[in-house]
Amino acid sequence: MNVICKQCLLRDMAESDILRDIDECRSRLEADVRASDALYERRLAVCRSCERLNAGTCLLCGCYVELRAAMRKLDCPDSPSRWRGGAT
Repeated sequence: MNVICKQCLLRDMAESDILRDIDECRSRLEADVRASDALYERRLAVCRSCERLNAGTCLLCGCYVELRAAMRKLDCPDSPSRWRGGAT
């Protein structure tokens, strides 16, 4: 049984094809496009505490947060400064 958790990332829920696709896409991003592992994890921590997170997607823009967080130059759609803790 797949459990949907409103305040969870896809990685926190049961394994899914979507998560595998996102992980594969992230691994194929060029180094100048991909956020560092540390930045990626900081961004996901921000998303995990956000009231707009709904089962791995952002209610504000509709993205899969794990994919958006993987791209270095993208910002949080709610407040760009929320994700800025370093541009590595």
